[in-house]
Amino acid sequence: MTDQAPAPYVGKPRVLSGVQPSGDLHLGNYLGALVKFARLQHEMQTFIFVADLHAITAWQDPAKLKNQVREIAAAYLATGLDPKVATIFAQSAVPAHAELAWVFNCVARLGWLDRMTQFKDKAGKHKERESVGLYTYPVLQAADILIYKATHVPVGEDQRQHLELTRDIAAKFNHDFEAPGFFPLPEALIQGPGARIMSLRDGAVKMSKSDPSDNSRINLTDDADTISQKIRKARTDADVLPEKLEDLADRAEAQNLIGVYAALAGRTPQDVLTEFAGQGFGAFKPKLADLAVSVMGPIGGEMRRLLSDPAEIDRILGAGAERAREVAAPTLAEVKRIVGYWAG
Repeated sequence: MTDQAPAPYVGKPRVLSGVQPSGDLHLGNYLGALVKFARLQHEMQTFIFVADLHAITAWQDPAKLKNQVREIAAAYLATGLDPKVATIFAQSAVPAHAELAWVFNCVARLGWLDRMTQFKDKAGKHKERESVGLYTYPVLQAADILIYKATHVPVGEDQRQHLELTRDIAAKFNHDFEAPGFFPLPEALIQGPGARIMSLRDGAVKMSKSDPSDNSRINLTDDADTISQKIRKARTDADVLPEKLEDLADRAEAQNLIGVYAALAGRTPQDVLTEFAGQGFGAFKPKLADLAVSVMGPIGGEMRRLLSDPAEIDRILGAGAERAREVAAPTLAEVKRIVGYWAG
């Protein structure tokens, strides 16, 4: 179909991920994503972006959005991402994401998107009122990943289906345009311990920045007193902690707090239970609060320091965007050639 067979990707492994600037980041984001980003930067070429294009699929206050982008960037830096090692940038600063997404909109099929459960969950019974952007969100995600020919993507259960769609789009593009191997089929990096932190007010609900109760989460910018207070107020039950992990199966709040302790301490939940078996939450919560303050307190302090100098954050984001554009440009140019766009 093309006058020159495109070369398949054979470069170093690359990992890509991003976080939306649509609310305060919290403990769940830190344990489930940010701490892993910091580790991955030393294992693979790492591209971490602030997903401001995705953010506006739901209404965002334009006056706040830019500052929210800076807050996410500050969180990346405060939790260990090094801009000299990882490429950190705002999604909207790299137009190639949106350009490739249009090509992928013409490759993906309606039936594929109709099966995306996240859209169904967010739209509920009134999908006709939702934006087209929310419906095609997973196609833009595919473009985010494949514009850098990323080979690995950290995912939780709620994003696994979207990564499968990315693989389907890559495979169909490669097939339809007779470009075998041009886009890699990215692999999931399954998030391990700490990937699913639940609300401090309801152990059956994932910790979320959209929860109306601020006491449901520990924000990255919370100070030591606030962290301690939230843990003291966290919902628990009256029973003592058991010796065996399986005995927590029907105690969602207890299971969550043990999991938080384990993730913050770098231990297994069973190790934590072994230490605290037979004790009540009156003894356990102060220990958890001390641990959380020791880990999260410095992060909040560093974020506040970084946010006091927005020009420096902008400089880092600008340098990252320049690097990202350089990597994305040849991929987009080759896609245009493969598709047959007029080059002038």
